[in-house]
Amino acid sequence: MRRLGDLLPELAGQLGLEEELQHSRRITSWRLIIAEHVPAAAGSSTLLAVQPPALIVTASSAMVAQELRLRSAELLPAFARAPGGSRLLELRVVIRRVD
Repeated sequence: MRRLGDLLPELAGQLGLEEELQHSRRITSWRLIIAEHVPAAAGSSTLLAVQPPALIVTASSAMVAQELRLRSAELLPAFARAPGGSRLLELRVVIRRVD
């Protein structure tokens, strides 16, 4: 007997969905990192892309964007340790309103 979570990567590989599964893990990891490190910004930031050497995320306002930039020295290492994460050197923040 195997856990369903253990089967997903193998199944995703067979279906050609590895990148989508990886991106989904990264999005979830980013949400958890924000909730832990910048609780006031929870729900106000979303991961857009990983384009080495940069992690590209959204912020719902200039104030949230500034807070994320100020905390990039703790957010980037947290992302490197997270499931689906990777070691990146730069945090780019794009301001987008959440509707």
